[in-house]
Amino acid sequence: MSTAVAELPAAQSASLAAPAWQGRLASLDRRQRLRLAIGAALLVALAVAAIVMGRQADWRVLYANLGDKDGGAIVAQLAQMNVPYKYTEGGGAVMVPADKVHDVRLRLASLGLPKGSVAGFELMENNRFGMTQFQEKLSFQRGLEGELTRSIQGLASVQSARVHLALPNQNGFFREQQKPSASVLLTLHPGRTLERSQIAGIVHLVASSVPELAPSAVSVVDDSGKLLSQTGDGATGGAGAGEGQQLQYVQQIEQQYMRRILDILEPVVGRQNVKAQVTADVDFSQSEATMEEHRPNQAAEAGAVRSQQTVETTGAGATPPAGVPGATSNQPPGASSAPVNGPAAALAPAGSAAAGAAAQRPPGKRESTINYEVDKTVKTVRSATGQIRRLSAAVVVNYQGVADAAGKVVPTALSAQQVEQMTALVRESIGFNKERGDSVNLMNTPFLVDAPVQVELPLWKRPETLELARSFAWPVGLVLIGAIVLLGMVRPGLKAMAAAKPLPGSITPALGGPATGSQLNAMVADTPERPALGAPEAVAVPSPQEQVPEQMRLEGARQMARQNPVAVANIVKTWVHG
Repeated sequence: MSTAVAELPAAQSASLAAPAWQGRLASLDRRQRLRLAIGAALLVALAVAAIVMGRQADWRVLYANLGDKDGGAIVAQLAQMNVPYKYTEGGGAVMVPADKVHDVRLRLASLGLPKGSVAGFELMENNRFGMTQFQEKLSFQRGLEGELTRSIQGLASVQSARVHLALPNQNGFFREQQKPSASVLLTLHPGRTLERSQIAGIVHLVASSVPELAPSAVSVVDDSGKLLSQTGDGATGGAGAGEGQQLQYVQQIEQQYMRRILDILEPVVGRQNVKAQVTADVDFSQSEATMEEHRPNQAAEAGAVRSQQTVETTGAGATPPAGVPGATSNQPPGASSAPVNGPAAALAPAGSAAAGAAAQRPPGKRESTINYEVDKTVKTVRSATGQIRRLSAAVVVNYQGVADAAGKVVPTALSAQQVEQMTALVRESIGFNKERGDSVNLMNTPFLVDAPVQVELPLWKRPETLELARSFAWPVGLVLIGAIVLLGMVRPGLKAMAAAKPLPGSITPALGGPATGSQLNAMVADTPERPALGAPEAVAVPSPQEQVPEQMRLEGARQMARQNPVAVANIVKTWVHG
């Protein structure tokens, strides 16, 4: 069988050129049109999403840790102000665009928002007509409790607080008035504690805000039910108030001395090159002694006279009666012969009758009593509590870095003179007293620096990788979705539109005949019956005589399909597409 190659003429190719895009779109079937339309719509949606994500505002926190009441009021006000907002996870914070944070805060502050979950004296602004005295007093008490709660919550360590006031009725008919009292419940931030001075400050803050409230009537309790105000006045109670306070007092003393050591050595050796510990032995025992002393007797001239008494008796009395008792001897004495205002009588001589009368007088008597003050000393000695009995200080100093000739820093030990000077500085800083047994030990040794353990995380677990993935998630996701839509839905529709559409009334491509849309080399047999496969007759049934040529055509088509499968495949593809 001889074959020949037939080429499609150029004029016929031009007549079978692709139509316009409207015609190509009309040549698609319903399924291909639907796929193309869905793909185009998805591409437009992806483009719009990319633009919206690129223009999305940066959200910032407006207010955090809001109560339900304040949160609802703020959200309602933001809706009236036409300000976009959203919540964080759990609704604990309200977020607005970053460029409107400060403006919105100022506008909300002018409206008194947020008011806070604790109401203060603003309760007194809503007094309604007809309010009784009891209701007015109750509103005042609630407002005072709210103001105290706000003040206590201003402390850095306090997360929340509640204040309960017991204000008794003051009546002038009562002789003894009941005093007010208060209780404070504190909830601290995790890991925070309050010092004794801070607790005392809270107690005095509450006591000073309520008239006639004594600090001893204020109780401070934490959220675990522990009483923080150990003493009534909220003070530390002195060094000997209790075992816990004694321990705290000792720790304060030790930290104070340790801070002194570090402050004096860190400028010399560096901040991280010195470590110090101080142990204080504090005496909390209480003792009282009373002593009475008497000094020995001193000379009369040096003594202090307390009282003196002198009794003296002489014989200058009247002459005792003499003679025989009777009327004669009992006569009264005669008149005095000595003139009162006249001249004195002449003195009688020593041996005269006067001397004889003096000789007849009885002897005189003299008694003297002198009382002196006795020396007495009464001494009362009361030893103070919290007295330091002994101090022990341990100081470790790191080697100093010294550059060698090559410029490399080498750790070098301190000299003996430097160690002695530092030891003297430590002794002076803590008030070293050898008599009470204080000790200071300074050691110079290199510090062991532990190298940080490097935990090698996989690349996909590193924070920077995760952050980068989050930042590129939306753009990359949009690009991938767009590529899938483009390649899976839009591209097949465009390819189907690019395929050529058969002209109306054209002959179905045959073996050896002209092909539609491109030049097709076909093998044409010499026999004129083989150029094409005749269309099957739909109505007429061939007779047995006519079946022989039909079988010959089918056999020829099979042979041509084996010899030139490309041409046959193009023919079948053209039939399938229309």
